[in-house]
Amino acid sequence: QVQLVESGGGLVQPGGSLRLSCAASISTFSFSVMGWYRQTPGKQRELVAQISSGGVTNYAGSVKGRFTISRDSAKNTMYLQMGSLQPGDTAVYYCNAKTNINRSYWGQGTQVAVSS
Repeated sequence: QVQLVESGGGLVQPGGSLRLSCAASISTFSFSVMGWYRQTPGKQRELVAQISSGGVTNYAGSVKGRFTISRDSAKNTMYLQMGSLQPGDTAVYYCNAKTNINRSYWGQGTQVAVSS
């Protein structure tokens, strides 16, 4: 069974940085695309950033230039480096991984809170 485990969330002041990690229980080569999503109460889960197996990245407009997604296949881990954090970035952040036969897996989520 595939497991994704997020870590790195927490409370940070506006303008600060955090790095989220998503550790997979299998090789990340198994996934055609991995991504980070976020969700706030009462709203739909939204895509934050994606990275393909070939390293092509895609970002939501609201985080472009502030967040960087990456993956380390040797460690079976994906990262989200978040900078210039704003209160609007407060959310539960979820890791997602999709295979090339469209199976999708989710982590349990990690809370990010941006507040002074």
